[in-house]
Amino acid sequence: MNKNEVFRIAVRKFGPFESAMQKVWDQYCLSSGCGLKAELVPMDLHELHESTLLNKGLKNGDWDVAHINTDWLYEGCTAGAFEDLKPFIDQLPPAAFPGGWSNSLLASQQFKDQVVGLPFHDGPECLIYRKDLFEDKTEQERYLVEYGKPLAVPETWPDFVKVARFFNRPEQNLFGTVFACYPDGHNTVFDFCLQLWSRGGDLIDENGRVNVNSPYAIDALEFYRGVVKDKEAIHPGSAEFDSVRAGAAFARGEVAMMINWFGFASVCEVDPASAVKGKVEVGLIPSAQGCTPTSLNVYWLYTIGSGSRHKQIAYDFIRFAVNEANDKLLTLEGGIGCRVSTWKDAEINQIVPYYHKLEQLHENAKTLPQKYNWAEIAVLIDEMVLNALHSDKAVTEIVKAAQDKINLIDK
Repeated sequence: MNKNEVFRIAVRKFGPFESAMQKVWDQYCLSSGCGLKAELVPMDLHELHESTLLNKGLKNGDWDVAHINTDWLYEGCTAGAFEDLKPFIDQLPPAAFPGGWSNSLLASQQFKDQVVGLPFHDGPECLIYRKDLFEDKTEQERYLVEYGKPLAVPETWPDFVKVARFFNRPEQNLFGTVFACYPDGHNTVFDFCLQLWSRGGDLIDENGRVNVNSPYAIDALEFYRGVVKDKEAIHPGSAEFDSVRAGAAFARGEVAMMINWFGFASVCEVDPASAVKGKVEVGLIPSAQGCTPTSLNVYWLYTIGSGSRHKQIAYDFIRFAVNEANDKLLTLEGGIGCRVSTWKDAEINQIVPYYHKLEQLHENAKTLPQKYNWAEIAVLIDEMVLNALHSDKAVTEIVKAAQDKINLIDK
């Protein structure tokens, strides 16, 4: 083997992912004797999707291994972008496979008899809040005087807005909440789906098609528009934030509570720069009165490019990367391990006291539709939400226009 050959890994851009991946690769080379040089390329969501799938980077051999999220699996599978891992797994499975993982982290990557990825990073959406603020006696007294009821972690959306307004103190650089409204075809789509599901609605109709023009969807978008445009409740950077930047604002101590991925709570405990270490707690996402709290499960996987020239090494590497020690390492770096052993690990739960709650959050977590053109549909939903946020048009008009566009491509 030519030692100058390069093994290329497409990495989701996020500091903890990048540092963990480099450490895991270095350890893999030490333990296996692999002489390949690795090129780890961090990319934002759009760039990662474009390079791996739209430009056929996995299929034509540009990438040996790539981080792919579950939104893109069906698209990549139908395009032949991924190597089927089942023959490799049958010959030499990862440690404790499949029992070492929750079923909710193994289903999306299975297509008939094929397995196209192994779990890399997880953490469903949840409510992340500053427990020090909620437990403060002075704050409790002030809230009782102002609202006539005790300060509590909000379980309904109206209470969420009340609490956000209560804690919104721009003069202290503290804001009630933050949303990730950056137009990337993901963040506002996730927020819209959570609003829809938490009201008892569904994104898919009885014919299996995406439906954003329903009373539930209209109610969801009306509420979301209202809270995001509420300057008495929201961080002013929300329009420019993706989920990573929103999480960073929370870790800087600028936000009282937010709906975001579990990982952004965890990173507050392990990042030395965190201003809220030991002050964070997680809970269920609020819902409409009488509705069951729900969450969204989108997770990241290691995939191998069907065009890779190093498929055996690629499998050996990702098998090594998902072992118990490296799953825990990812967590200690600030990502979220996917193994049940990590969720229950005593050291991890000492550092991140709410880590064991991952099992509970998975119980009512939903997934997005498996469609080959989901990325295109998501862009239209993103446009719909942004249209509501940046205009005064009636929501009924906005959802109808979006549905008309979706109908043209969701057949």
